[in-house]
Amino acid sequence: MNLLLEAKSTHLKSEIKVTGSKSETNRLLLLKALFPNITLANTSNSDDSEVMQKALAGSDEIVDIHHAGTAMRFLTAYFAVSEGREVVMTGSSRMQERPIKILVEALAQLGVEISYEKEVGYPPIKIKGKKVTASKVTLAANVSSQYISALLLVASKLENGLELTLEGEITSIPYIQMTLALLNDLDIQTRFEGNVIKVYPKETVVAKEMVVESDWSSASYWFSIAALADTASITLSSYKQNSLQGDSALIAIYEKMGIQTTFDGNKMTLVKQPNFKYETLNFDLNNTPDIAQTIVVTCLGLGIGCHLTGLHTLKIKETDRLEALRIELTKLGANISVTNDSLTLGLSETINSNVKIATYNDHRMAMAFAPLALKVPIIIENAEVVSKSYPDFWEDLKQLHFEVSTL
Repeated sequence: MNLLLEAKSTHLKSEIKVTGSKSETNRLLLLKALFPNITLANTSNSDDSEVMQKALAGSDEIVDIHHAGTAMRFLTAYFAVSEGREVVMTGSSRMQERPIKILVEALAQLGVEISYEKEVGYPPIKIKGKKVTASKVTLAANVSSQYISALLLVASKLENGLELTLEGEITSIPYIQMTLALLNDLDIQTRFEGNVIKVYPKETVVAKEMVVESDWSSASYWFSIAALADTASITLSSYKQNSLQGDSALIAIYEKMGIQTTFDGNKMTLVKQPNFKYETLNFDLNNTPDIAQTIVVTCLGLGIGCHLTGLHTLKIKETDRLEALRIELTKLGANISVTNDSLTLGLSETINSNVKIATYNDHRMAMAFAPLALKVPIIIENAEVVSKSYPDFWEDLKQLHFEVSTL
């Protein structure tokens, strides 16, 4: 499905309810599988979360998680410690190109037996679940935080807990802290000192309702829209001022693009500041790589340059996001260069209109480029990919006077 996006007004005022955080939901779904007496509210309606829920509830020997990278990593750890369970974890062709070796080797340190069905280091993988008594694992610190969180989520159910030593500079600390905070909410004891994380064993938890905060990565597109409008007052719910989600860094980042953020209870309002003076921006996104696409597109729309670093994990996402950004932004007339871990956008005076943006089976490519419709008509190819994290995105966009037409 290809969509033509055109903005019918650049003066925006609306209120949007954003689906629950995919990151929090998937962590809590796994914890609920381990501790069935907890209940969940405001869970994400994303494809990834539905895939995760289905896999945890099912008893199939083959578990296909399609494009869901978080589910692949979290479920690998879950099935590895599910005593007596044997499964083959597989996914889409792209998922079979995304590395899993680091997590498999970490689980092997705990004595778990995992073998590769095709290419060494990549799904599909065969897991023979077992009771784990070993409790020490060493892992490179600069890998995807999902490998680390996968181990931490199952750690309290190991007979002796887990002591995880991270070697080198740690990537995406906020996501690790989110995992630990959710464990702490369930009174599971943890300790994070220096490069060592310890999770203590816990057989049962007290029954409790866990309410999922709305997704900050999904909020990023509304920050971008507010920045690119002539005037904007956009209210989003349900958000916390002191969020567990690392992407709440959006508030400080978009302040440098003229957006003032205020809170009233669980509602967050984004207001564009008049006569704001823009300058070239430099951001280290080591802790928040998922918002890089949104930021660089916003900068293009504002006609300002940016230099983004800390992006090395983007090459192993749904697509090689750095290369995808280079290709698609170049189509729009941007002056852009990328390395293995950075992106530089030069000043662009004009934006080419009616450009077809390829999405590469990547939900964030589709949504990150959509705000540019405030500047020029734009075509998003395979627009249905947004269902991976934010199925209601196109309908929500219409609330802000965007015309969304199927081609």
